[in-house]
Amino acid sequence: MSAISVGQAVILGAVEGVTEFLPVSSTGHLKITEGLMNIPVDDNAVVGFSAVIQVGAIAAVFVYFFKDIVRIVSAWGRGLRNREERYHHDYKFAWWVIYATIPIVVVGLAAKPLIEGPLASLWVVAASLIVGSGVMWAADQMGRHKRGEDDTSFKDAMLVGSSQILALLFPGFSRSGATMSTALILDLDRVAATRLSFFLGIPALTGAGLYELKDALGAGVGVAPLAVGTVVSFVVAYGSIAWLLKFVAKHSFNAFVIYRIVVGLALFGLLGAGVLN
Repeated sequence: MSAISVGQAVILGAVEGVTEFLPVSSTGHLKITEGLMNIPVDDNAVVGFSAVIQVGAIAAVFVYFFKDIVRIVSAWGRGLRNREERYHHDYKFAWWVIYATIPIVVVGLAAKPLIEGPLASLWVVAASLIVGSGVMWAADQMGRHKRGEDDTSFKDAMLVGSSQILALLFPGFSRSGATMSTALILDLDRVAATRLSFFLGIPALTGAGLYELKDALGAGVGVAPLAVGTVVSFVVAYGSIAWLLKFVAKHSFNAFVIYRIVVGLALFGLLGAGVLN
């Protein structure tokens, strides 16, 4: 028997696709959904499944930003061959994404027992949703929103990339929420902060999904649920990306802040009442 059925995989894939790039915590929403479906949130197979279906969401980023990715990778390739090309912003940005991924990889490997053990708790999710909301609200208020994507620097990439560790250690904090908040504090505008979050998430989420694939299959998740969950995640995430970029161009993050607080408080209530454990 697979630890997760195909029907459950459809639901979880949809949840992943909607929430992966919105600053509301995909991990938190997956764990809440798993809890409501009586799926053990700290089971190794379930943790692995959640990481693998993220690859579907990341594939949506590759498709949506295909021209941008080709431009950046091409600039990187030209820079490796030609010294004069190394002054181009896209060449430097490619290296920044690589360097900015190193901190989360190191912490992810070192803290794996904690991430898959004590920290894989719905109590942690509830607290992180609310605390992360405060950080996001403060960042949106503090930021002057005056810098665009072309103004990003190595320092920006490293700080924003390193902030992903918060979401890794505290499910519910939100990778998107952490990266966007950090970018806003650095005075990037909302669209630039959102796009930077997307690009920095590509290597981290792809690597996590591929790394967990073997463990997910070995721990009892069938190939069919993994494939279905990943495909559903891709389709839903593509629409979510398109909507988010249009939304942040004209609105603040206040709607996400309020939503996160409501979900966090509701989750505390469900846990306290014994509906979830």
